Amino acid sequence: MDFKSLFRQKPIQSVLHDPEGSPHGSMNRTLTVRDLTFMGVAAVIGAGIFSTIGGAAFKGGPGVSLLFLITAVTCGFTAMCYAEFAARVPVSGSAYTYSYVTFGEMVAWIIGWALILEYAIGNIVVAISWSAYFNNILQAIGIQLPQWLTIGYQSAAMDYREALETGKAVEDLAYTLAPDFMGFKFIINLPAFVIVILVTWLVLIGIKESKRIANGMVLLKIAILVLVAMIGFWYIFSEGTTSNWTPFLPNGMNGVLAGVSGVFFAYIGFDAISTTAEECKDPQRDLPLGMIYSLILCTVIYVVTTLVITGMVNYSEFENVTDPLAYVFEKINMKAVGFIVSVSAVVAATSVLLVFQLGQPRIWMSMSRDGLLPKRFSNIHPRYRTPSFATFITGLLVGIPVLVIDDGLVTDLTSIGTLFAFVLVCGGVLILPRRPKEPGKFNMPYVNGKFIVPILVVLAMVGFRERLGTAFSNLGHENYQEILFLLFILLAVCIAVMSFLRNYSLIPVLGMLCCAYLMIEIPAKSWMVFFGWMGVGLLIYFFYGMRHSKLN
Repeated sequence: MDFKSLFRQKPIQSVLHDPEGSPHGSMNRTLTVRDLTFMGVAAVIGAGIFSTIGGAAFKGGPGVSLLFLITAVTCGFTAMCYAEFAARVPVSGSAYTYSYVTFGEMVAWIIGWALILEYAIGNIVVAISWSAYFNNILQAIGIQLPQWLTIGYQSAAMDYREALETGKAVEDLAYTLAPDFMGFKFIINLPAFVIVILVTWLVLIGIKESKRIANGMVLLKIAILVLVAMIGFWYIFSEGTTSNWTPFLPNGMNGVLAGVSGVFFAYIGFDAISTTAEECKDPQRDLPLGMIYSLILCTVIYVVTTLVITGMVNYSEFENVTDPLAYVFEKINMKAVGFIVSVSAVVAATSVLLVFQLGQPRIWMSMSRDGLLPKRFSNIHPRYRTPSFATFITGLLVGIPVLVIDDGLVTDLTSIGTLFAFVLVCGGVLILPRRPKEPGKFNMPYVNGKFIVPILVVLAMVGFRERLGTAFSNLGHENYQEILFLLFILLAVCIAVMSFLRNYSLIPVLGMLCCAYLMIEIPAKSWMVFFGWMGVGLLIYFFYGMRHSKLN
């Protein structure tokens, strides 16, 4: 095996000319800046604003609004790097394609494989969450589905075992009530499966139809959130509950920062916009604008919503609250508004499903075009002009697990895959040669990090001095989390030295370091599963992808 072949790079010009001249056919260019912005909002304003925002508020108090600003800045650095790549390489594939032209084939494969994990697990979790909200709405209008049709088999079995171990009653549990089928309990999460199939069908029939539905859902979500904000602020000032905003930082900045990694999950998804490059009317202008506009709009929505819920109800009441928006209105006896919020949560989850189901097939398609996956994955439907086979496989990859999988699936795997892609996209920008400004194209501003980056790294090490001492003293004790922290410090020092020597641009360096830090905060056990997934992916690459690559 030729070691150099693992890092063979795809020339940008061949990437630009391949899609339109491909024997697989081209896709319809219908997306505008507005469509892309709405698609970003559809992906970002989802489960985060209807669930995780409550836990973050409990830890940080009203000051959690600062948390969303901090996370948005981190994502903003990454969005600028995505925008730079999108302006240079306006084709489908997202971080996979960007890595192919900068780091080479094997790194591109790893990124593509990580993105497949991100989109698949992300949508499995969202589909299960959608099912829970949908069942609540059905119950509110008097419709009661059997328990064994609304929960995954693993979850039902775990609940049953836990009840037996703790001596609780099992008569009313889904596992007990479920019918037997050939010696097995028939337990499936039917609503989750149905919504995945419906969304997959919508994605299959065309980008135009998908964007219309996504735009409609986004407008509905924004309208409901504006209504929530108006009613919330009216209640806060008319009832005099502004005292709930004091103290603004009840647990200090440590309390705010305690939920940084969790709140980052809320922003995962804006990168899915870049997978639709070949369906944009003017990708080199529209993609960067769509990413940046959606990020700004989502941040404003998150900050306003956080101030509303922490003003209406004291932050200390949000412990273990999974539906904070509905909770605050039920707390003040506005149950009708709470019901509307629950409906909005279903719409929000549906829009996230739509964007993620739209993004994943385009990753499969891009990898197939390069020969790393079988040709069928790049087939374009003759009528719908969408990657039909890849869309079908995506539906199965998400739809089958949601029938039986545990509701408590570790979502950290989604974040690892996303952050890994973000780090490499930011790093890839550092490798790209500078180019002159061109009218109508995005050009990331250059700020020389020669002195700024080393100073920031030194300040960070001073701030982390206690953790550094603990990490060094625990070496050899199988404390994997601290090993990850030491690796991050090593990376930061290396980047600081390279920035001083090569005058690296500040924005991509900050994006890479911020995302790398968030990665090490994810539990080590999730890293083990991630490495397992990567191992399977590398086996497929070495036994199939490397030999069938078009660059071979």
